[in-house]
Amino acid sequence: MSRRRDQRALTIDLRDVVREYRVGDQTVRALDGISLRLTGGRFVSIVGPSGAGKSTLLHLLGALDSPDAGSIAFDGDEIGRLGDEAQSRFRHHRVGFVFQFFNLLPTLSAWENVAVPTLLDGVRMGRARADAVRLLDRVGLGDRTEHRPAELSGGQMQRVAVARALMMDPALILADEPTGNLDSTTGAAILELLAEVAHEGGRGRLVVMVTHNADAAAATDRVITLQDGRVGSDAALVAR
Repeated sequence: MSRRRDQRALTIDLRDVVREYRVGDQTVRALDGISLRLTGGRFVSIVGPSGAGKSTLLHLLGALDSPDAGSIAFDGDEIGRLGDEAQSRFRHHRVGFVFQFFNLLPTLSAWENVAVPTLLDGVRMGRARADAVRLLDRVGLGDRTEHRPAELSGGQMQRVAVARALMMDPALILADEPTGNLDSTTGAAILELLAEVAHEGGRGRLVVMVTHNADAAAATDRVITLQDGRVGSDAALVAR
């Protein structure tokens, strides 16, 4: 890979995190004093009904948004108060994102989609291609490197998205309903891939997934249930 991070397991500490939004003339408290510790080497799911605060929590973890109160420490570094430029750098280098609808660029090949994050950093095309092809092989698409999204199945596009999320070798992968646009068999394969990413020996990487799907949550190591912006339950599942 083009860069290699510290291999110790990531730790994220959220303390009394509050996030509010204005809806018309009302204030809605999306997160109401949440405190959690998340550690690397684990595949964690966040579940709950619509409006429970799942997406808000994911956005805060990825520095796509900032809390109104409380703290979010990423390996001891406070990320809840970063300015716009620092947030952008943090997201680019320390977080990988996987989305329900893949968010691939239709005019680019699979390897070019995977390589985009390092190309934005000025990495030479030849090196970026080698790293991207290696990652595509890692996710089982070594024979699809030159295919564009329209030539791939939904499951293959999501594998490309996972490879892209890994391109900068981030400590944190955030997956927003990654199986929501896939059939059950294909979705199960993506969950298995995300579990492999989290459990990869020596990496200490954390994968956090938001899902409405109880079967998807059951495939993770830990299930955190949100209800009305608060933690309703927090259960470690049987070790895999």
